[in-house]
Amino acid sequence: MARVYISAVMDIPLEEAWGVLRDFNALPVYHPFFSKSEIEDGKPSDQVGCVRNFFTHEGGHIREELLTLSDREHVCAYRILEATLPVQNYVAEMRLKPITEGNKCFGEWWAEYDVAEADAVSVHQTVSDTFRFAFEGAVKVANSRRKA
Repeated sequence: MARVYISAVMDIPLEEAWGVLRDFNALPVYHPFFSKSEIEDGKPSDQVGCVRNFFTHEGGHIREELLTLSDREHVCAYRILEATLPVQNYVAEMRLKPITEGNKCFGEWWAEYDVAEADAVSVHQTVSDTFRFAFEGAVKVANSRRKA
């Protein structure tokens, strides 16, 4: 089983970062890889068990189920149900923690999955970039909301 882990210090308060990242349907708002997303069956995007159906700009398709969402602990976990990304048994978790000095936020995002050896390098890079760009995008969105 492969594991990818990314962490980041975000120069925004935890509440602002969480305000962006907690929305399970908002990937296209803060992430440059994704073009559209919808929650299936009209369920709320913060309801455990909801399924997001989303697409990359290049035509990739992923369906993921929300497993955990905690506003108290600032954590969410999800699993891939189906994807054009060649992975199996994919489970991921994102967690935010406050950094009190400077009113910043620490984010960590990990995923574990099975992947064929031939696809491993490219999949690991894609997953790493996905998490890194999500943290960067959350900062941009939070800063733009503050200026609005």
